[in-house]
Amino acid sequence: MDLAIRRIKATILATAAILLSTQVPAFAQGDSTAAGENELSLFNAIILGLVEGLTEYLPVSSTGHLLVTNRILGIGATEESLAAIETYAIAIQIGAIVAVLLLYRDRIQSMVTGVFTKDSDGQKLSFAVIAAFVPTAAIAFVVSDWVQEQLFGPIPIAAAWLIGGIGILVFAAKKFDAGTALENITTRQAFLIGLTQTLALWPGTSRSLVTIIAGVALGLSLAAAVEFSFLLGLITLSAATVWSLLQDGSELFVEFGYLNPAIGLVVAFFAAVVSIRFMVSWLKSKSFAVFGYYRIVIGILAFGAISIGWL
Repeated sequence: MDLAIRRIKATILATAAILLSTQVPAFAQGDSTAAGENELSLFNAIILGLVEGLTEYLPVSSTGHLLVTNRILGIGATEESLAAIETYAIAIQIGAIVAVLLLYRDRIQSMVTGVFTKDSDGQKLSFAVIAAFVPTAAIAFVVSDWVQEQLFGPIPIAAAWLIGGIGILVFAAKKFDAGTALENITTRQAFLIGLTQTLALWPGTSRSLVTIIAGVALGLSLAAAVEFSFLLGLITLSAATVWSLLQDGSELFVEFGYLNPAIGLVVAFFAAVVSIRFMVSWLKSKSFAVFGYYRIVIGILAFGAISIGWL
């Protein structure tokens, strides 16, 4: 593990220790609860930030992890707090978004510059990301309410973890050609990756999982598929976050205040930086299968917890 990752981990731990030893003033919390009674306590905000940041870009489903974590922490006991925590589960993605902006700033700068100066590589990649985002946005707009009502629960999440884990093991066992570089991605490839991304509307599936597998299956190299998944996630997560905050942002801040949600975002940022670097480094020399085994284990554990009433 390189020195930069060690420093980031040390920063997270030090920040958590300082914050946990500091009493948060009541005025920083929402109007509806005092600091000590707030469901999104400082501890809970840090835990959710770690869960979001560590799982957002790994093929393990951040949405599934956050929903289960909320159940374990007992957040969402009232109708108001449940609506607020559902909004926060999307808003906390801001930390992960900023992590990609930082780590891939050169690539993103090339994409933005390409749109205005007609730089061929940057412009081509920008249009590819847009082509992938459009089908996801259109389908999500139509089915998101149904998905929210029918699939946001422990059983669908556990099932998705198991199915996705088996899918990863099948994928990892296959032999693919080396694949093309990201600069050579076509609009058709990008559009099909975007269509596949809509499968991740099922919580527990993982947006990263389906876009990476689709990218490789369509001819990209694994490194190119991973980077495109990050870049597509940047626009997809940004759009979802803005939409959610416009819809229910005021309820989030009334219920939970500003300080603890902001702390969760910061923790999510640092955790996402560690997670992205880990994944890129791991896949350079090791198998994708480890994520499949992980998903199968947590899927089985989740079904076990459901059967005895823990979830």
